[in-house]
Amino acid sequence: MSAPAFEAVGLRVSLGGAEILHGIDLVVPAGRWTSVVGPNGAGKSTLLKSLAHLLPHQGRVSLLGRDSSDWGQRERARTVAWLGQGEGGAEDLRARDVVLLGRLPHQDWLGATSDDDEAAVQWAMQETQCAQWAARPLGSLSGGERQRVLLARALAVRAPVLVMDEPLASLDPPHQADWLAIVRRHVARGGTAVSVLHEITMALHADELAVIAEGRVVHHGACADAATHRAVERVFDNRIRVQSVGKQFVALPAEELIGI
Repeated sequence: MSAPAFEAVGLRVSLGGAEILHGIDLVVPAGRWTSVVGPNGAGKSTLLKSLAHLLPHQGRVSLLGRDSSDWGQRERARTVAWLGQGEGGAEDLRARDVVLLGRLPHQDWLGATSDDDEAAVQWAMQETQCAQWAARPLGSLSGGERQRVLLARALAVRAPVLVMDEPLASLDPPHQADWLAIVRRHVARGGTAVSVLHEITMALHADELAVIAEGRVVHHGACADAATHRAVERVFDNRIRVQSVGKQFVALPAEELIGI
């Protein structure tokens, strides 16, 4: 059996003097897509950043079977691609150059662009359908266009582990569906995806859900399991219902809240 993509044991994180994560134990399997869901302020983004070694923490976090502290910065950056929530900066950079930043972990100190870099950038921009904006400054793009460029930057790393915090921000429904297809292709190639999503229906397309509330994982299970559906409903105070529509699951407002 292969090592998990991430394993957290007794993970605690404090920010501004307040403990956000309270001793989380979580195994994120490799070669699958795990989504993290929960109410606002539950600690979802903090959990994702801690797994990706972007926040100081207490407890143990391993990446692909090795303690996260054993990974060199460049090696980790080639292994874990990060797409953060509401990322800004680089407003004057052309979209293509923003995507090329994803290749930095693969370049030498001179920063020379290789044929592999060029191929990765071209592929990533085609995957996210943003190649037509290659010459435009990032700051000139709409929110959805910018998000597709930033996703292309993460894909250009060609990392086996793709970690995304609110990747659907500003994307319209067709491009949300495109994102879903991109993630599924990544996993089909043997990659791992971990995402924080507020769109519960989209999260239910994942292989597994980690349900988090008040800094603790309250459930971790397959998206198709009834126990996972009930855990999602409970963590949102039973204000939503998970129902099947054909072979898919959707999250809908509880009937009693909309007078049906």
